[in-house]
Amino acid sequence: MLFKSASRAMQKASLPRWALLLALSAGLVAFFELFGLPASLLVGPMIAAMFLALVFGKGEVRVPYWPLQFGQVIVGLLMARAITPDILGTMVKDAPLFMVVIFSVIAVASLLGYVLTRWQVLPGTTAVWGSSPGGASAMVIMSESYGADARLVAFMQYLRVVFVVIAASAISHLWVATDGGEPPPLILFPPVDWPALAMTLLLACCSVYAVFRFRIKGGTIITPLFAGALLQGFGLMKIELPMWLLAFSYAMIGWSIGLRFTRSIMKHVARALPRVSASILLLIGICGLMAVALHKLAGIDPLTAYLATSPGGADSVAIIAASSDVDQPFIMAMQVGRFLVILFTGPMLARFIARKSGLAEKPA
Repeated sequence: MLFKSASRAMQKASLPRWALLLALSAGLVAFFELFGLPASLLVGPMIAAMFLALVFGKGEVRVPYWPLQFGQVIVGLLMARAITPDILGTMVKDAPLFMVVIFSVIAVASLLGYVLTRWQVLPGTTAVWGSSPGGASAMVIMSESYGADARLVAFMQYLRVVFVVIAASAISHLWVATDGGEPPPLILFPPVDWPALAMTLLLACCSVYAVFRFRIKGGTIITPLFAGALLQGFGLMKIELPMWLLAFSYAMIGWSIGLRFTRSIMKHVARALPRVSASILLLIGICGLMAVALHKLAGIDPLTAYLATSPGGADSVAIIAASSDVDQPFIMAMQVGRFLVILFTGPMLARFIARKSGLAEKPA
């Protein structure tokens, strides 16, 4: 079924367009990797697809349904892999501190999302999902399941990731001397644990079927995340995600978002950019103040506190943390904990803010 669907989609679009999309995506990924920019495997294909959509028009190339669902499930498994017993133990050990910091960051982000929604900077609840300080790719996927405009959510989320990474990198170099702070090289074909990969792919396929069969809202993230985390936590499986599989998944998601851009959407993005950027900088600044409070009141070292409270970009923050003398389990526990809370509260917050602002979700 998956391959037949992909074949039909390929026949509808001209092969030269697909070849151009692949070439542009690969070139942009290589460019972003050269300069160490974050989320290159997703942002590169997304920008390449945006270019194609704006030049040739919407609908010329379409991402097949089943490969897209599979790619989204792989992102859910990527999140599940981060939920280890060590991280859960750290969260339980300092539960009150974690709850205060996590809910404070979410409250500030939600307030900024409410303001952007109230001012109609972005349509409907798009600004709420775009402001959510969870995993960027997961928030984009979840937002679409709940009716927000995934294109504009992606614009907000990845703009914030860039800002957060630049700020976190600068702070890490100011506060401590990092030991080899460069991001690790992108190795597409690393050594693979094939039995673990087979189990991972089986779980991914089962998750795709379950989401489709039972019509689970936001299920492409939630289903594999909880199933994978439970199986991993009980030692029943190892989640094996080689880089080539992640590259495929990110390309499916990035192309799906980028190919839906239009000139009117780009005009909307240009108009919203100053106010969205201001809200991101304000959120980063407030999180910085929370880091200062963590340092002063809880005795957490400054860089650990700053990286733990950084609003989003958990994978990029992990790279910076790995090259610095910080408490890595504490940082990742804070980032993962916030993502889990956002996963549960995101839809509820979006509906609540939509009611308070008196705005219904409208297509952009």
